[in-house]
Order: sequence, then C-alpha cells, then structure tokens
Amino acid sequence: MARLDLFPPLLEGEVAPDPVDQFAAWFHAAGEAGVRLPEAVVLATATADGAPSARAVLLKGFDAAGFVFYTNYESRKGRELGANPRAALLFYWDPLGRQVRIEGRAAKVAPEESDAYFATRPLGSRLGALASPQSAVIQGRVELERRVADLAAEYAGREPPRPSHWGGYRLAHETVEFWQHRDDRLHDRLRYQRSGNRWLVERLAP
Repeated sequence: MARLDLFPPLLEGEVAPDPVDQFAAWFHAAGEAGVRLPEAVVLATATADGAPSARAVLLKGFDAAGFVFYTNYESRKGRELGANPRAALLFYWDPLGRQVRIEGRAAKVAPEESDAYFATRPLGSRLGALASPQSAVIQGRVELERRVADLAAEYAGREPPRPSHWGGYRLAHETVEFWQHRDDRLHDRLRYQRSGNRWLVERLAP
C-alpha cells in the first residue's frame, strides 16, 4: 500500500504568479503554525574575492522591491555588502517542511526609512546600536555595559538618535526558490526567475 505523504505537494498550477505573493502566503502560514520567529532568516554574504560568511538576522519587511533587514553598516556583513552587494537569504520553517531561498543584490534603504524603523525599537535596542562596534574585538562585556550606561545617562529624558553607521538593507530578489518537503524524499522545488516583465516558474530536481 502506498504511504500517505504527510506534506502537501507544491505544484506549478497552484502557486502565485509573483514570488512575493507566494512568500507572503508561506510566511503567514509559518506564523499561524506556531513557528517561533518565522522572520528569522540566514543571510549569506561574501567578500570581494568570494569568501563567504553567514549569520541569522530578522526580516523586517518585504514587498515587490525586496526583503529588508537592519544592521550595523560597519559590521562584517555590512563591510562585505559594501564590497560585494550579491547576497542570499534562507528561511527554514521545520514544522511545515518548507524552505525559501532568495538571491539578489542588497543596497541600503533610504535614511528616512532607517530613521522610521529605528524609532520603533525599544530604548535598550537603540542604546545598544549606539554602543556596540559590531564585529570589532572588545575587551569584555563590562566594556559594552559601561558604554550603554554612559549613553543612557547622556540621553536621559530625550530620544537617542539613529547612528549614521546603522540602518537597513533591501535585498532586491532576482531568484526565489520554494522548497517543500515530501516524505518520499522527492521534494518539490519551484524556482522563480525574471523573464522580461514576468516571472518564470521552473521545477528543479530535488
């Protein structure tokens, strides 16, 4: 007797014509399924000569223009994006057996957009962004805590400003792949690629 596949198939005729609409459906499904931090995503960058690095960040928005995250521009990822704007994102939602891979070029968002998001962050996060020389070697945690305490005193009663070295990037998607686990290991992989003014959907072998 054939075994029932516990995961639904991913079929070309059932996906949205635009990858952002398909991503939105999967992203909301991950939240409804109880995935902790469905917005957590692995960001891969590389140096100018191609040496890769990866880390988890949080997605803060997405639309037809791309996928947005925030960081210190002087961090390792910020320096690498400055030298090589090509980057990739990987979402993995285990309860649903789903992955989404996004590749494209990242560019800084407008300062006004970074200002608006920075203003929504908790005070501690804003002070941390000011205090931390992200990716730089420091003497110890006490050094960071002292910087935060000094900044808290400096900005007591007023809003700390967004530091010029902190802000957002938008990864403009060029390809988006949706991966659906299947119990027979013949996983479904559908890749969107631009073809003129539309998106071409292609099936990849698992």
